[in-house]
Amino acid sequence: MHKLLKQIKPLLKPFLAVTLAIVLVFGHADGALAARSGGRIGGGSFRAPTRTYSPPSRTYAPPGGGGGYGYGYRPSYGYPGGGFGFPFLLPFFGVGGGFGGLFSILIFLSIAGFLVRSFRSAVGNDGIEGSSYESPAVSVARIQVGLLSEARSLQTDLDRLAQTADTSTSAGLTQLLQETTLSLLRHPEYWVYAGGETQQARLEAAELQFNRLALAERSKFAEETVTNYNSQLRGAAAAGTLPAAGGALVQSNEPGEFIVVTLLVAAQGKLQLPAINGVDDARRALSALGAVNSEKLMAVEVLWTPQAEGDTLSSDDLLTNYTDLRRL
Repeated sequence: MHKLLKQIKPLLKPFLAVTLAIVLVFGHADGALAARSGGRIGGGSFRAPTRTYSPPSRTYAPPGGGGGYGYGYRPSYGYPGGGFGFPFLLPFFGVGGGFGGLFSILIFLSIAGFLVRSFRSAVGNDGIEGSSYESPAVSVARIQVGLLSEARSLQTDLDRLAQTADTSTSAGLTQLLQETTLSLLRHPEYWVYAGGETQQARLEAAELQFNRLALAERSKFAEETVTNYNSQLRGAAAAGTLPAAGGALVQSNEPGEFIVVTLLVAAQGKLQLPAINGVDDARRALSALGAVNSEKLMAVEVLWTPQAEGDTLSSDDLLTNYTDLRRL
């Protein structure tokens, strides 16, 4: 036995060192995973506008009303006289009858305007090459704010929105966007980091860009502990929501702990957001994003971390996973 112990003893020290290293590594990994719970609210649809068709109006004269049309039908061009079957252009050149120049000039300008608009639609819309009525220009914006963990009422607001927001309608998404930006604007004293970007693209490319940004942000969570996407609610009952004001605190309040909120918005047209270099820039960007018209809003996602009870986001986690944020 003594001889056996003597043989094992040289191996015992390395074995204990490896065991200790494994415990430390997996213990740190568990803590890191627990610190990256997240919430997600949003919805929307990337659909081209529906073109409506209005048939041309025609004037019907009663039988025997004159005009030389056997069945009482007479087309109306807005002025009397036809001029050899070319009523739009010939009066302008003095060939056709009727009132002559004034109406012909108006019609000529209308035709010219139609041709110009058609040309612009073929070339591009809002500076986006290849965009058209069927594939309009779309802006995709992302704003992120890193707050001190003392902003607990913000997390309470987001948890409430996750359980109550109507994310299946344009009106509900507009309200979600407004309430989220308003909650952030109410806590500028907790803002520490912020960042943002805006890109314009055609409809199909904009959808790909929006989905890419959303997946990149969601991949930073080890688990989505509460989601409300297109009114499909998941995890709200089991999620660790924070207490209302005056309630007992469930998270630690150690220095260097943060909350990160991400807003993703897709809207028709050109959405201009200021570059975020300070608190005033962040305020203007959030205000502009929250003011997007419901008729132009196509998709919204609100993501935040941490969400679950007891989770924390350290300064190292923030700087590692949110490298685009700028200190305010």
